[in-house]
Amino acid sequence: MPNINRLSWALCLLRLSVFLVMLMWTLDKLLRPEHAAGVFAHFYALGGLGSGVFYALGGLELILLLGFVIGAARRFTYGAVLLLHAVSTFSAWHQYLHPHEGTNLLFFAAWPMLAACVALYLLRDNDAFTFDGARRAGRPAAVAVSLDHNR
Repeated sequence: MPNINRLSWALCLLRLSVFLVMLMWTLDKLLRPEHAAGVFAHFYALGGLGSGVFYALGGLELILLLGFVIGAARRFTYGAVLLLHAVSTFSAWHQYLHPHEGTNLLFFAAWPMLAACVALYLLRDNDAFTFDGARRAGRPAAVAVSLDHNR
């Protein structure tokens, strides 16, 4: 298997795993807006936001994530996901200072995901199994995956 194919598969797996985590946080906004409100109040000092705000944020975030997972407008979608996750990671700075209190140790999982987001953004043009990658190659995504696999 040539290196380019390995890179494509690695980037695809990173994209899918980042999508899964971000999707859970997005669904939290849509299904449990009161929990999302607590998170925003505690970590971002944005208290008093109503459910409608979280439904709107969740809806916009879901659209972004759908573009991200299929690899559409990669500069924008990969960059926006990177920015959202970076803000989330850095806003929890206090938890990193006290890793063994409560569930703070779980916050450290944000760092490898942040690294994955950075890698995806920097290598976005090499992420071949995407809508943009297939469009650039001038063939449907399913055909692009099939042809890339045979390289």
